[in-house]
Amino acid sequence: MTYLGSIDGRGPKLLEREGATNRPAPRSFEPRHAGIAPASTTRKRRRLGPGPAIPFGLQIGPLVLVLIWVAGSGLSLIDPRVLPSPWAIASTFGELIADGRLQSNFLTSSVRALLGLGFGIAIGLLLAIASGLSRVGEALIDGPIQIKRAVPTLAMIPLLMLWLGIGETMKVTIITLGVIVPIYMHTHNALRAIDERYVELAETLRMSQRDFLLQVVLPGAVPGFLLGLRFAVTLCWVSLVVVEQINATSGLGYMIELARSYGQTQVIIVGLVVYAFLGLASDGIVRLLEKRLLSWRRTLAH
Repeated sequence: MTYLGSIDGRGPKLLEREGATNRPAPRSFEPRHAGIAPASTTRKRRRLGPGPAIPFGLQIGPLVLVLIWVAGSGLSLIDPRVLPSPWAIASTFGELIADGRLQSNFLTSSVRALLGLGFGIAIGLLLAIASGLSRVGEALIDGPIQIKRAVPTLAMIPLLMLWLGIGETMKVTIITLGVIVPIYMHTHNALRAIDERYVELAETLRMSQRDFLLQVVLPGAVPGFLLGLRFAVTLCWVSLVVVEQINATSGLGYMIELARSYGQTQVIIVGLVVYAFLGLASDGIVRLLEKRLLSWRRTLAH
């Protein structure tokens, strides 16, 4: 340092000052040295879920379809012989209500649907509990249910007509058979999915059979049962449409079949709209029930 200072004629004090300036500055505090990401590189948290719920989200899709229907009919893009306009359907609705045909057929269909749904839920639930909580029950019940699942219910109509005739018993039986399978499958699967540690804990606590059913089995089976119920109500209305078009003298399906014979497209659309409304309303009721009973569960749906 002294030698360089003698060459360029600068004194050692200057060189010492330069040496002070060339000396590496003490390391300044940087956030990354403290394990904190710099503000410029901080990334916004990315949400991986579907995000917050949209108000009236379930109604948006059907409303868009209705708007397309209204626009297509208003602009004469849709042939009214193929699909009548919404205002023509509304007028037919009014006529059917005025002469009482819609209410009478709706009541008949509702009674059939509720009877079939009630019997199907009760039978499917009992079979699922017997099969899910007992190896003997599983050996006796699960096989026949799997066979029934492979055979479409509607394919059994000819056989059931020979056995039960064409009266109300046959119609309710077909709806019941359609409801049993989804109730059984989803409830049985939920029962078998109960964590083994809960069962061991119940055994350690010497829990009674009644408490075990109420505090372990029932909470574990409810999610599967409600999922099966959503499928069941849909199959209930689908089965009803078919059975009411076979030798029926009343009901929404009979009304649709009669309208087909006379070429009344508006009446057919009215029947389908009523079925669609019943299906959406039934599914909405089950969703509401699911929201209330499973309020303790935090999922992507909430």
